[in-house]
Amino acid sequence: MNRRIVQEILPVIVIGFLNDWLLRVFILVSLFSQIELLLLGNRRKYTPGNWLRSIIWQAYTTKDAIIDISIGVLFTCQGASEDNSSQQNDMIKAFWLPFLLLHLGGPDTITAFSLEDNELWIRQFIQLLLKFVWASSIFLRSWKSRPLNIITIPMFVTGLIKYGEKTWYLRTRTGPVPVPVPVVPVPVCACATFMAGYNGLCCAAFMTECDCKKAEDIVFHASQKLQPLCKRLLNSSQVQAFIYRCPFEVIEIELGFIYDIFYTKPMKVYDEWGLVRRFICLFSEISTFIGFMIIDKHEYSTTDVIITWLLLVGAIVQEIYSIILLCSSDWTINWLNKQGKTRLPTTLSLPANKRWSDSMARYNLISYSLKNLPIKFSEVWKFFCIPRMLDECSSKNSDVPKYLKKLIFEQLQEKSRHAPGIKEAKELCARRGDWALEKMNCFSRLGWSTGGDFDKSILLWHLATDLCYCTDLNKKSSPTENSNREASKLLSDYMVYLLVKRPVMLPNGIGQIRFQDSCSEATEIFQCVKDRIQACKRLFLQPPLKVKGDRSKSVLSDACRLAKSLQSLETEEEWNCEKKWEMMSHVWVEMLCYAACHCPRNRHAEELTNGGELLTHVWLLMAHFGITEHVYLD
Repeated sequence: MNRRIVQEILPVIVIGFLNDWLLRVFILVSLFSQIELLLLGNRRKYTPGNWLRSIIWQAYTTKDAIIDISIGVLFTCQGASEDNSSQQNDMIKAFWLPFLLLHLGGPDTITAFSLEDNELWIRQFIQLLLKFVWASSIFLRSWKSRPLNIITIPMFVTGLIKYGEKTWYLRTRTGPVPVPVPVVPVPVCACATFMAGYNGLCCAAFMTECDCKKAEDIVFHASQKLQPLCKRLLNSSQVQAFIYRCPFEVIEIELGFIYDIFYTKPMKVYDEWGLVRRFICLFSEISTFIGFMIIDKHEYSTTDVIITWLLLVGAIVQEIYSIILLCSSDWTINWLNKQGKTRLPTTLSLPANKRWSDSMARYNLISYSLKNLPIKFSEVWKFFCIPRMLDECSSKNSDVPKYLKKLIFEQLQEKSRHAPGIKEAKELCARRGDWALEKMNCFSRLGWSTGGDFDKSILLWHLATDLCYCTDLNKKSSPTENSNREASKLLSDYMVYLLVKRPVMLPNGIGQIRFQDSCSEATEIFQCVKDRIQACKRLFLQPPLKVKGDRSKSVLSDACRLAKSLQSLETEEEWNCEKKWEMMSHVWVEMLCYAACHCPRNRHAEELTNGGELLTHVWLLMAHFGITEHVYLD
């Protein structure tokens, strides 16, 4: 008989114990997830790689589930016990409800993990209503007219404001971006004039695809207003003093605004209602903190009191941290600049806010083929996913050097002079290396390499650039030749990285099949080769023969032919090495511009969360120069 009673009582004790500690653990996990998102949410704007994204994704996706479980446990526990001490503990746990709503609203540094999250605002709105009703019922069931119940009300207001803000921002991103007419004050320099026209206008000019059909009209309208301003700046003599730095920093600022609009709560100091909401939230949190400090807490569990203190301090620190970010944000600097309180060149010289990674990933076919050589116990390595890890390590990041920015800017500036109308602009957007070859009078010799599929042209010029690079590595070169050679090598590896790792950013094709077939053929040739220089020499001296009827998509044979044609320019056309690399660098810039123009616009926006891509910066810079198929102002 006693044994049966123990069996009946024990599950109740165990369930009660689990409910208490499960709720406490989940509340703390929710708090730490909030802190994690607050500190790391904005870092993905300028930090490339998958590790940070994985950490943020884990916190972003698990937070809502943990909070839902916590609310469910609270709903189950409320009123389940008639014991006085249990009722007191239920009361302090009900006090945690507003903090869960606050956590659902998330920090200002991240409201959407991806663009698709913005389309789910209706789901968020329905969840807001349901969770508010659910939380209200729990709060009313725990109401005892105690001081703790009374100080819960201001926190409820804060939680609703934060959760409602998130839903509202998600809602506004599914429609057209509001476009204010830019008011340009008396300029102190070209940059100040340019930045004065911001205030959200540049974000509409980003031309992001969305389901709303009216967005295209808004985007076109915004770009019409912004383009002549940008074009005047980028061609202005005042900008020549810092010609290779300022335009790219302007693009960084612009893309930073765009990132804020799509993925965060934009921190605008001139948003009056936003400031009112912040004041209400901070005042409510501080008043609740003081109220909890005053009331008698001896009747509550010590553990629950400690957790409550953590929640209160966390909420206040989060709000203060958000205010600090607000005061130092680019939105505030831009607003102050428009009010004449500060000057933009000063802020540009003090890069307090990092806006993108300023790096470009690289991927090399020959290096990848050398890592793919047959090794002993290959099946064992495959079982432990070693080849996949090696593949991830095959791409590396390099800083975008100044000479590359200078090269891109000069080429776009030259192109803009040849695009007085929309017809010419569209023609330039369709060029992918042939325009540079025509300028250098070698289209008849090399024009075959830029025709056909774009992915084939990338691989042809990538391998040819590698072969020429290794052949000319020991030659004495001038600084100009060296910069063109290094720029060509960087762009070559970067374009192959896009082809292999970011194929959705390039025009449709079979680039990955061509890459794999070329790697397979290269791996067979490099059986006894140890390093990349030897591999290039072998390919150059003993090129593979192209067999008629072969179904392989390998481009090695054509790439070796192209490399020999490039090297022959020095002997047959009496070019010097510097002229050859100048032409090659111009071809690569043109290929980069072609890829930038034909990349889907939503892909540009998505890459902003992964440290940003050089391709996106080039695309927006082209739009400012008027070299675009989408926006043009006569």
